Amino acid sequence: MVKEVVHDPIFLSFKSEPASRDDLPIAKDLLDTLSANKEACVGMAANMIGVRKRIIVFDNEGSYMTMFNPEILKMTGPYDTEEGCLSLLGGPRPCKRYQSIKVRWQNEAFQTRIKTFTGWPAQIIQHEIDHCNGVLI
Repeated sequence: MVKEVVHDPIFLSFKSEPASRDDLPIAKDLLDTLSANKEACVGMAANMIGVRKRIIVFDNEGSYMTMFNPEILKMTGPYDTEEGCLSLLGGPRPCKRYQSIKVRWQNEAFQTRIKTFTGWPAQIIQHEIDHCNGVLI
């Protein structure tokens, strides 16, 4: 179900709790909401729809991907950029990102996965994990 996007910076600044199998419906709502906002958004974290759980969804080079409890293990190639955010009003804001990141997460079956992402998908993942950590750009 498409959910309303949260714009409250105080709510968004709280860290999210670990996700479990009971949270699978939240991931579905996130995907539905991301799809409904695809013209203006390439990734979302659960707190953006009012749920403080460590779940992110994003456009991974043309197909949507879901991560439960993602964490960055390694970052290389720092660079400065600007990003916008569907949940934050106003224009793009400066931030620091990394060209390559190694991420550990759980898939929909709650199997642990580790993969290195580069470029645009890496930037999106970093932005959404920041949301999980209560970090706003």
